[in-house]
Amino acid sequence: MRFRHLPYPILLLAAGCVPLGTPITNPNAPASQQARPAEYYADRTLRYQDYIYDPSIRSVQCYVPTAQVNDILNPPIVPITQEQPVLLEFDVLGEQAPRLTAKLIHCDLGWTPSQLTDMQFLSEINEFTLTNYQTSVNTKVPYYHYTLQVPRVKISGNYLLVVQNQAGVPLVSRRMLVYENQVVATLQQGILAGGVEARYAYQQLNFNINYSAANLVNPAAEVKVVLRQNFRWDNAHYNLTPTFVRDAERRLEYQYINYENAFAGLSEYRYFDARSLQANGLGVARLVRQSAPVQVELLPEATRNGLAYNQYVDANGQRVFENREFGNGAYNGDYAQVTFNLKAAQPAPGPVYIFGALSDWQLKDEFRLTYDSTQQRYTGRALLKQGYYNYSYAVAPKRAGAAPDEIYFEGTHTETENQYDLLVYYRPPGTRTDLLIAYQALDLNRR
Repeated sequence: MRFRHLPYPILLLAAGCVPLGTPITNPNAPASQQARPAEYYADRTLRYQDYIYDPSIRSVQCYVPTAQVNDILNPPIVPITQEQPVLLEFDVLGEQAPRLTAKLIHCDLGWTPSQLTDMQFLSEINEFTLTNYQTSVNTKVPYYHYTLQVPRVKISGNYLLVVQNQAGVPLVSRRMLVYENQVVATLQQGILAGGVEARYAYQQLNFNINYSAANLVNPAAEVKVVLRQNFRWDNAHYNLTPTFVRDAERRLEYQYINYENAFAGLSEYRYFDARSLQANGLGVARLVRQSAPVQVELLPEATRNGLAYNQYVDANGQRVFENREFGNGAYNGDYAQVTFNLKAAQPAPGPVYIFGALSDWQLKDEFRLTYDSTQQRYTGRALLKQGYYNYSYAVAPKRAGAAPDEIYFEGTHTETENQYDLLVYYRPPGTRTDLLIAYQALDLNRR
């Protein structure tokens, strides 16, 4: 994940924020099925996805740290060598630090547990005590900040990292990927075959898989791929089959003409800067510092659908945490009630939400906005940690399982900068799980 040239200098942080969310029954479907908060917290059943199970858990971030300031917030994807392991960080609100443990679950392509035993993918006991934590300093909202370096694993594939309390009840789960380079994947921008309108609104990704260096059995049927935009799972493309099979060259080609591998380009993400709670940052209209927590009111916004493309550098929906006055955002960053304000002449065709990494790319009740017909605007508040945020406004889909509608308020453009990545899976004959045999990323329209 690249985070380049933001309005103010950004320090390398080791924290992140994901507020509470809505349950998902299909691990690969968007979180468009809402549930009441009481129902959400009451059900502590483990889900094989990015999920939070307890209202005290905040600011979850799972990433690969880097020494380069311009490359912070790398997603939790590492090669099998794992020279730089995955890091998990989160806050527990309150004035007591609970005893927590974590474990890894190896999963197959569909994010269901594989049949491997712990010792087949780990070299140690699969229970890790979280002993690295710090209390918040100089904050109105007290919390403990936990950090866990994920142990190295033996084989590639999908992994679910689960943090649980002493009773074994899950508190937070995060997906992570470990890949190897058995085959060579090539990802590049394609040309849309549709009309003029589609060409200016969508982005097509074509890709090839060269397996000349690997002994794959029936690769046309057994190789599986997942194509993602901005490292999201909610709108990822699955079940893509090769359009051409070049047996002589040992290559699979994926070049569609019916938008199977096309994504809406959308717009560059909206943003606000709340790294300082002493002075208004970009996008902030007013601060109420006397309240606890501090109140942050954002500037009024409007729809961007139908407007010309506006180029600026964003963070592709991500966020970082920083306290510009007092130091490390991990344990010096305070929490604030942030008020969003969206002008709308009429209600949208469905519920409207704040959407992005701050909501775990899910439609969460915490981020649902309320429409005021008298003032013709949507408003809502969310408790967020100090930092720099990207987000969009999304409308809940009418059809269960469909992706949220970001185009309604944001518009879509082929010029928008987005990051794409390709996951290539294969299950060798006689084995009991899917291996991630290649990974390739592409920064489209990179500035």
